[in-house]
Amino acid sequence: MSDRIVGDAALEDSLAHLRAGVIDPRAGAFGPQSMRWQIDREAALFLGAGRALLLQLAHPWVAAAVAQHSRALHDPIGRFHGTFGTVFAMVFGSLDEAMAAAHRLHRRHTGIVGSIPGGGRYAANDRAALRWVHATLTETAPMAYGLVRTLTAEERARYYAESLRFAAFFGLAPETLAPDWDSFAAYNRAMLESDILTVSDEARAMATRLLTGAGSWIIVPSWYRALTAELLPPRLRVEFGLAYGDAERRAAARARRWLRRLYPLLPARLRFVGPYFEAQERLAGHDRPRLMTRLGNRFWIGRPLLMRPSGAD
Repeated sequence: MSDRIVGDAALEDSLAHLRAGVIDPRAGAFGPQSMRWQIDREAALFLGAGRALLLQLAHPWVAAAVAQHSRALHDPIGRFHGTFGTVFAMVFGSLDEAMAAAHRLHRRHTGIVGSIPGGGRYAANDRAALRWVHATLTETAPMAYGLVRTLTAEERARYYAESLRFAAFFGLAPETLAPDWDSFAAYNRAMLESDILTVSDEARAMATRLLTGAGSWIIVPSWYRALTAELLPPRLRVEFGLAYGDAERRAAARARRWLRRLYPLLPARLRFVGPYFEAQERLAGHDRPRLMTRLGNRFWIGRPLLMRPSGAD
């Protein structure tokens, strides 16, 4: 199993390669002109969060790791903050903040190992599992963004090219991934047609809890569940047991229409996530994010600053 694992040396090699290509460390791995900033700053990406999570749970190794090691079921808000805090630090943080987030994630993943019900072993730093998690995020973000604004083929291609740099934070070398969007789409199709993705009873139960807000004060609206069902590949929609009849189709269609009309009218403070404003303020020379930015950060990542306190996991 060890040859399948992203070890410390592989992670450091990936991060060194990434660091070598960075022009302005204050702007981090991507910077304000990147498609990564333009897309990942949008609050609309949360519209695809359910899809991405269910795609991940469809992988038996990921589902077992979440069930046995994650707090997602017992503390979904804490898990939401932890996941977005890591991703936003990698995208919008300075280079040092992004590297620190990658190291924290790798250390946390190193301790996530165990057995799959029915036989077999899993590890969170397994290359195949990491590649699938990376793929779910990379495919879903443009899809969710497309609900409020149509992406051009060139913009989508740029976003994917930048996702190869994002993969370095997982310790995945670019040559191990699809080189372009068309090849990436072929990889996703192959995964869906294979027997690798299998929705277990455990994964189905977890999906139900998460899409109903069980264990939290969150009330997941019916239109969000309908939209999630619509965005999922049909096979997995069926295997997860998600309702998608005429009522759900109408609810998803209404949601898409209203999102297209209303979302562009939202003020920037509601449209864009707090870490994006923190990054903009950092580049403008502010030593500390403004109050509204710190409040926005508390909503999105559960703390006022992207940088975690020294020694925090």
